[in-house]
Amino acid sequence: MRPTNPQPALNAAEQKAIILREGRRVTSYDVALVAGVSQSAVSRCFKPGASVSKSTYARVMKAAEGLEYIPNAAARSLITRRTNIVAIVVSHSSMLYNPAALSELSQQLNRRGKRALLFTMQHEGEIEGILNDLWQFQVDGVLAASSVSAAHVAEFKRRQVPLVVFNRNLRDLDVNSVMCDQRDAARVLVNRLADAGHRQLAIIAGPSLNSIAQERLQGGLDRIAELGLPEAPVFHGNFDYASGVAGLHELIARIGKVPDAVVCGNDAMAMGCVDAARQHLHIDVPSGMSVVGFDAVEGSNWLSYELTTMRQPLHKMSAAAADLLCNLIEADSDLGEIEKRVFAAQFVEGETARLVARAAALAA
Repeated sequence: MRPTNPQPALNAAEQKAIILREGRRVTSYDVALVAGVSQSAVSRCFKPGASVSKSTYARVMKAAEGLEYIPNAAARSLITRRTNIVAIVVSHSSMLYNPAALSELSQQLNRRGKRALLFTMQHEGEIEGILNDLWQFQVDGVLAASSVSAAHVAEFKRRQVPLVVFNRNLRDLDVNSVMCDQRDAARVLVNRLADAGHRQLAIIAGPSLNSIAQERLQGGLDRIAELGLPEAPVFHGNFDYASGVAGLHELIARIGKVPDAVVCGNDAMAMGCVDAARQHLHIDVPSGMSVVGFDAVEGSNWLSYELTTMRQPLHKMSAAAADLLCNLIEADSDLGEIEKRVFAAQFVEGETARLVARAAALAA
């Protein structure tokens, strides 16, 4: 029977030689033996926030370094009943055209002692196809950058797996969520264009099955109607550069003239629209036609574009989502009332839209 508080009999090098001779991995018992502490003390030293004295911590870390000890996460999960793994569920298009969101979520989870396990779907809302994988990996919680149904939410509750929906507006579902107000962001863009005298707007929207694309589209259409502007034709793209190119050509053919401005559902499509205007159709942007986008992604501020766009506060949103999910995990049960945290996007005044100063527009 192993002693509960072993006394150091060997130094790290001697103990390591024994381990190599026996052909096994270094365990917490080996660290405890060299450090002269109990195995539970070793475990506490590797558990964030656990109570342990400075001297004990220093002895354990010195022994662990000498033995090249790495804690066994699988073994620890058997004791804590947690894997410290959080699943992030995203669609292929979200990951491809807005990778900053995925990076921010991963970093925020890492700062809270969690590790991200990525699950991707080809299209928005296909979470049904990966649910079995989620259950098999026994993740502590899920951040879903995807639409979910009432049945999905009920299944998460039944299995007691905390769920936070990221950047999706699921008004009618009792599910914790963190989101940017996409409709309001679209209304801001339309307002700024209308204030500057733009009348005929056209829209290059994202995929019809993508909830963010639809929120942005509906927000823009609603505001156009409220302002009494001419009906805006809509081209449905795929959030990619090629959609911006094809969309502009089709919209001009449909209207029979160059629109005053094109509102694009994301920056990739806005960049395609700008290039098609300048390179294919010899339209000057912004004097001949304004172009605006969404997301302020890497590249949108390059000198060849300097897009007028909307920036989502991804850092704040990701921190809020990680906090909310980690609180749910630590509570080991529902926290009571459902939380829906909403953030506002920031207007980025680039060089692809003819605008007037907001103060002047309000005074007119």
